[in-house]
Amino acid sequence: MKRASGVLLPVTALPTKYGIGGFSKDAYEFVDFLADAAQSYWQILPLGPTGYGDSPYQSFSTFAGSPLLISLEKLCEEGLLTEEECASYDATGGSEEYIDYEKLSKTRFKVLRIAADRFRESGDLTDFESFREKQRDWLEEYCLYSVIKERQQQKNWSLWPEELRDHKEEALVKVREEAGDDLFFYAFLQYEFFSQWKELKAYANGKGIEIIGDIPIYVAMDSADAWAEPLLFQFDDQKQPLGVAGCPPDAFSATGQLWGNPLYDWDYHRKTGYSWWIRRLRHMQEICDVVRIDHFRGFNDYWSIPYGDTTAENGHWEKGPGLEPFEILERENGEVRFIAEDLGMLTDEVREMVAASGFPGMKILEFAFDGDDKNLYLPHNYEPNCIVYTGTHDNDTVLGWLKTIPESTKKHLDAYAGKIVTKAEDVIRLGMSSVAKICIIPMQDWLELDGSARVNTPNTLGENWKWRLLDGQMDDKTAGLMRHMTELYSRQP
Repeated sequence: MKRASGVLLPVTALPTKYGIGGFSKDAYEFVDFLADAAQSYWQILPLGPTGYGDSPYQSFSTFAGSPLLISLEKLCEEGLLTEEECASYDATGGSEEYIDYEKLSKTRFKVLRIAADRFRESGDLTDFESFREKQRDWLEEYCLYSVIKERQQQKNWSLWPEELRDHKEEALVKVREEAGDDLFFYAFLQYEFFSQWKELKAYANGKGIEIIGDIPIYVAMDSADAWAEPLLFQFDDQKQPLGVAGCPPDAFSATGQLWGNPLYDWDYHRKTGYSWWIRRLRHMQEICDVVRIDHFRGFNDYWSIPYGDTTAENGHWEKGPGLEPFEILERENGEVRFIAEDLGMLTDEVREMVAASGFPGMKILEFAFDGDDKNLYLPHNYEPNCIVYTGTHDNDTVLGWLKTIPESTKKHLDAYAGKIVTKAEDVIRLGMSSVAKICIIPMQDWLELDGSARVNTPNTLGENWKWRLLDGQMDDKTAGLMRHMTELYSRQP
């Protein structure tokens, strides 16, 4: 693969007029911007519907798309909504710079129900029914889960009445009979989501921009996946987890990270030929060009924390399936294009698994300057089969980072760069000039934004996943700088 570069930007961060980024004209304009700036990739975050904490890594479904990303402008163009209706429900969320998820959740679905009703009345549902049939293996259960969750005041499925919690067919038949309109509504949302996304992705590919998607290794406890297919997970007979996911204590967190996701029953997955995982990976391959596998080390071994613990300290390591799911997929599908998120404390065994996979790993420049010349994140230690970032969605922006790093780190950075580093551009240059075959830079760093533009601070709740670009922040000057540096280091398309 030739040298290339791209930009990391969550779809939610695009500057639409309706409170959250989505598949509107702003997304198409961003693709045009990337093409003008000689970029080859747009890396995004997971696209699923988000729940508590608004994290795209805690989705109600590993297959479904977030209704909040559906373009209201496109629905207006299709005659399913009017601008007056969008305005009357205050679908903007009230802020240009930060997303108000709570407000959007109360207003957006009212508008979308109007669109769904008009769509059903339009009469021509051929494409819709075709989509519904093609996606039946996950869509039907997701819609059913969504309807019951709404009727149960959004409670976690583990708190539903027993016959619903345990997926008893007699109880589900009754829901299906009573909730036909609501089931149609949730299916319509997925039809619109994937129709709009498919159109946007085709436009990007036509401009020479490939999409790097993101698949969380785990699914949320409160998800259609965990409810509908409990055998996939380590659950007891009351559908409670035996253990949950996280990371052990390390230099960044004295008590570790408690994510709370249910853990997989890998013995069951192995007996089924990893059929659920194969479906999941194929689904991602259909909607993205390249797929980043979050927490890739979890396929080698994973940290199992006793359910109910309040920290990750009492966890222990368990063995994962290794590369077997990916080997099966490659035998059945041919070439696979994945990125291994291999960050954190890694053992030699994990490094060997990443190397055996052939997938490029990740290098983060913000992790590089601890004074150790053998630090694997320093550019002189890279092998070409890797992807370098200044930082990811879990890191501060470079400007924010520069304001908080120890003096010893700053001295090492300045010495390595051969100058007093004051701008993100100086750090970007280290990544662009490296041997890494792909360089991905968060849009905030190209724009020289400070820590107020940070996307996520791990192990915290409340202020994450909210940042958005402002209209006009990306200009010809920025595109020119990006193109110049991309061409200077031979990363142009």
